[in-house]
Amino acid sequence: MTSDLTLLRAALATPLGPATVVFDATGTLRAFDWESHEARLQRLLKRHYGETTLKSATAPHAFAAAFERYFAGELEALTTVPWATAGTAFQQKVWRALCAIPAGRTETYGQLAARIGHPSAMRAVGLANGANPVGVVVPCHRVIGANGLLTGYGGGLERKQWLLNHEGAAYRTAA
Repeated sequence: MTSDLTLLRAALATPLGPATVVFDATGTLRAFDWESHEARLQRLLKRHYGETTLKSATAPHAFAAAFERYFAGELEALTTVPWATAGTAFQQKVWRALCAIPAGRTETYGQLAARIGHPSAMRAVGLANGANPVGVVVPCHRVIGANGLLTGYGGGLERKQWLLNHEGAAYRTAA
């Protein structure tokens, strides 16, 4: 854990409600979450960085512009946002693999586990997915259940569904 890292926070307006971006002094994204999920954001920040104090700031123009472009339909815009996280080597491997799932596509936990060389680690992949502090940028919303159904999402299933619809991804809903 990094204890001397100064973290800054800013609000971003999105079609899914206000979001919070947390970034460091270099302008690297460290966390993204929905304002309505403040407790989750704080929990993930503590897990990844220990006790931190967040200072209010203005979101870097590059972040704000990339999110605006993404929500306007330029689905690859968030790939330009620099991000870094703490986390285990396994979590980092899962998060890098998530970034390889293109917008408009989904993968199951099993497919993702197999792709990273751990075909029986579906649960561990799911746990790493849930511990992702930079949601949307590291697109954990693109992972669905083996049956094609939507599964848990830290920002809520309705947001996951909206994001996948926005990206034109196929998935199933429970009947």
